[in-house]
Amino acid sequence: MTDKERFVPDEGLAPASTVLPAAGELDEFTKPPRSQWANVWDQFKTHKGALWGGILFLLIVVTVFLGPYVWTIDPTHIDIRARNQGPSLAHPFGTDQLGRDMLARMMAGGRTSVSVGIAAMLLALGLGSLIGVMAGFFKRLDGPLMRLTDLFLALPLLPLLLVMMMLFREPLNATFGPEQGIFILIVCAIGITSWMPTARIVRGDVLALKEREFVLAARSMGTTNTKMILRHILPNVLSPIMVSATLGIATAIITESALSFLGLGFPPDFPTWGRLLFDATDYLQQYPERVFWPGMAISLTVLSVNYLGDGLRDALDPRIRGR
Repeated sequence: MTDKERFVPDEGLAPASTVLPAAGELDEFTKPPRSQWANVWDQFKTHKGALWGGILFLLIVVTVFLGPYVWTIDPTHIDIRARNQGPSLAHPFGTDQLGRDMLARMMAGGRTSVSVGIAAMLLALGLGSLIGVMAGFFKRLDGPLMRLTDLFLALPLLPLLLVMMMLFREPLNATFGPEQGIFILIVCAIGITSWMPTARIVRGDVLALKEREFVLAARSMGTTNTKMILRHILPNVLSPIMVSATLGIATAIITESALSFLGLGFPPDFPTWGRLLFDATDYLQQYPERVFWPGMAISLTVLSVNYLGDGLRDALDPRIRGR
């Protein structure tokens, strides 16, 4: 056999470099990797209740904050000649016993209630996340902080809120004014008394994350505790924090409405949904729609936020994502 015959390749076998992948396989290789938030959105879209809840909550927020620019009637304007009117084109939700437009008061009350809910939620979320991370990451702080959490959980919520209102209402009103002072008082009272569930949830997740390989690797590299918490711990506990945020808004709105309904919230001329319910109780038999509108607004807001939190929990938890 000559050298030329020895090195002639077999014609039945194609060289490896000539075998090309199929078109679909080539697209899979060239497609950019999907981000985690894209997967979260895909899972969130499958939860119809959460999707409709998010749309409804967004619609309520847009209505109460941007609606007064369209419906320009002053919610505090008194027109005795138009008092106790039913729904009409001039007043779609009717008027109250002083002739004030109920639609304008509903939007003004919703703006206050939603603002209180969001502000109180942010305060409770900040306190709960801070205490939960500190208790889970630093072992020497775990015992004292958890005993403090148990102490706040053992306190009766409504009597504590009533005591705080009676003690701090007048000093804050004298310092910041009747409206701003009561807003600060209600936000602080609700936030300080509702951070405990977030703290316990975050602490449990931090205890589990602290033993993961990437945290041990970062510790072996000499990463400081502050950087480890900010770069490795907090991003991985974002899921329960976001779920607690949505549920905290609903809790804060219900608590504010209860305080206003008991007459311990904002001044009578400063409408909130709870205050509108309180004012309408005396006219329940003659004009039941006055109770219906604020009650429906509170129910729809709380229901939409709860559905939104349920969908976020399913979408952000990788263990149940895709079920």
